[in-house]
Amino acid sequence: MYKPLTKCLMGIALTGILFSSCNAPQKDEKEMDKETVNFKVKVNEVKLGDKNAKVFHLDNGNGMEVEISSFGGIISKLIVPDKEGNSENIVLGYENIADYDNNDYYFGAAIGRFGNRIAKGQFELDGQTYQLATNDGNNHLHGGLLGFNRVIWDSEFQEREKSMKVIMSYTSPDGEEGYPGNLKTTLTFELTADNKLLLEFESETDQATIVNLTHHGYFNLSGMKEDILGHQLTLNASKYTPVDDELIPTGELKAVEGTAFDFTSSHKVGERIAEVPGGYDHNFVVKESHSDELVKMAELYHEASGRLMELYADSPAVQFYSGNFLDGKVTVDNVTYNQYMGLCLEPQTFPNAPNEPSFPTARLNPGEKYTHKIAYHFKVK
Repeated sequence: MYKPLTKCLMGIALTGILFSSCNAPQKDEKEMDKETVNFKVKVNEVKLGDKNAKVFHLDNGNGMEVEISSFGGIISKLIVPDKEGNSENIVLGYENIADYDNNDYYFGAAIGRFGNRIAKGQFELDGQTYQLATNDGNNHLHGGLLGFNRVIWDSEFQEREKSMKVIMSYTSPDGEEGYPGNLKTTLTFELTADNKLLLEFESETDQATIVNLTHHGYFNLSGMKEDILGHQLTLNASKYTPVDDELIPTGELKAVEGTAFDFTSSHKVGERIAEVPGGYDHNFVVKESHSDELVKMAELYHEASGRLMELYADSPAVQFYSGNFLDGKVTVDNVTYNQYMGLCLEPQTFPNAPNEPSFPTARLNPGEKYTHKIAYHFKVK
């Protein structure tokens, strides 16, 4: 699906190799020899039970770093500078990669085969009903019990002139978690010299199936110094999909104007959250049908640090989740992840789309290619 690693690493000099003892991971460290950039990459090998995973640490030399695991396609750290030039981690995650084997919060994970919820874990294709795992009460959530967030992806590193890439691939076999078809997926992470993180999913199937892939990062632009209620959010969405008491869309598209869901101009996340029972966990409609156009979906701003994140994607919608179910059971670097410590902005096809004919389709047929591009641009102001 992509070029062998030996061809992709031309021009990268090996600066050191550390061979592990029984308790230490193997580490490769490489530095790109470029005049205009100062890219570095470290690759660690870690054990998760009886599984081995790679952890890639990319540093663009411009204050931005990202740590990506081949277990679950997880972004475990995302380090970006503030307005004073101080770089800090801005995503929630566990202290150790091994802890992601029980990642009930989906911290930083690749989500598939179907992101968000499917009512009763059921859908119909061509007259056949498929039953998926019901891992969220009566419903199916984020791919089920063994979704893309809990598998080992094949992975390799690639060099570009002004960026670094980690390319991962995974084949989900026919029947996995109840889904039809062998689904081959490639997920590419790209860190650029100008502080952008780009993700691209590509999938193909040998049977008609459904696909809705996304990434589940929890952002906190303060560097976890405070919760996200004071973050200022803009969503370029004039409609959202109301939900029932199990967070399943009712099928209606409702205008955000005049409601607590109106983020078409900037509002603090906590400004009207009391008007939303349980907090925000809703699908905001950016486009009412599929297109390849990469559009600006959201802006997230933290005034004290000056950090600004712009989110672009080519999917129809974005799920805004305000961290309602964070419950204080995880503490990292003396920070306890209580409610609202992080928020998610998940570009996607609409939740429960396979059961709502009026929603943009999630169907993928043999001979077609599913693609989904997501871009995070980091700036200060």
